[in-house]
Amino acid sequence: MAEQNLSAAAPSHSRVPRSATHSGVTHIRQYQPDRYTIIGNHLAQHRDLSLTAIGVGTHILSLPEGAPVDIRTLAARFPEGRDRIAFALRELEAHGYVERVRERTAEGRVITRTYAHSAPAVTGAGPEVGARQGEAAPPLPPPPAAPAEPRRPLRAAAPVPPETPRSQAPAPAVEEPSGEHHASARALLVSLRRTDDRLTLPERDVRRLASAVAAWFANGASAAAVRRTLTAGLPPDLRNPAGLLAHRLRELLPPPLPAGPEGPPSALTGPPRPAPFQTCDGCERAFRGREPGRCRDCRGEPESRDPAVAA
Repeated sequence: MAEQNLSAAAPSHSRVPRSATHSGVTHIRQYQPDRYTIIGNHLAQHRDLSLTAIGVGTHILSLPEGAPVDIRTLAARFPEGRDRIAFALRELEAHGYVERVRERTAEGRVITRTYAHSAPAVTGAGPEVGARQGEAAPPLPPPPAAPAEPRRPLRAAAPVPPETPRSQAPAPAVEEPSGEHHASARALLVSLRRTDDRLTLPERDVRRLASAVAAWFANGASAAAVRRTLTAGLPPDLRNPAGLLAHRLRELLPPPLPAGPEGPPSALTGPPRPAPFQTCDGCERAFRGREPGRCRDCRGEPESRDPAVAA
């Protein structure tokens, strides 16, 4: 019987197939009958998008219809903060992968609907992003069936006005305010998003609400008081920030400050103060008087009826 060679190398039992490449990635692909998402290389290998934007875009395309994709929801799902996620969404929006459109429902409410484009170059929602990748785009699945309600055009000819609650009066006038408080009012409205990112207002709403904020300043309210009034106790499901701010500015407007020292004494300075004590030049007794001199006994005068100068 032949002698066994004990020093021979044992056969490899590794399940990883050998690759012809000497470096780089080697794909181990498994067949997935379900629970998968088709992502184009124009997104996964985009040259101008950050890695965070590519990841956020891939996650959005993997979600079912109707899933929330706002900044608060994504920040609660991933460890990245709101600022990084907001910047990634703006990148995707600039390249046409995400589109946010304000639409009015059948009930009259204005909502923000988010459209996620798997191939912006095909739908015309963004620039041609697949041509720079040097390869043809993968075949796209057939388009879904048309919804029962026709979809509004993505590029509306005129902006949809913000919703006005039915139980409230019309919002403040849209006229551009002027005066010394105009610049301060605009600066305060623009800076509200530092307190809550849901209070990020477009330029149209800033111009519309600036006159109401200037009225608060004209009545003597400080910038801190106006900010506290506008940002305190915001509802968790805030849908119309401009309408809420307009309601608070209109209904909670404080009255003007009262007049200065020239106003009514009873309201500002209280009752009149008595005259100070003086020393009588004749008997050296103390008496009340506006000026030094003699008391009424030394002067031989009758008792004074003015309590402010009575001895």
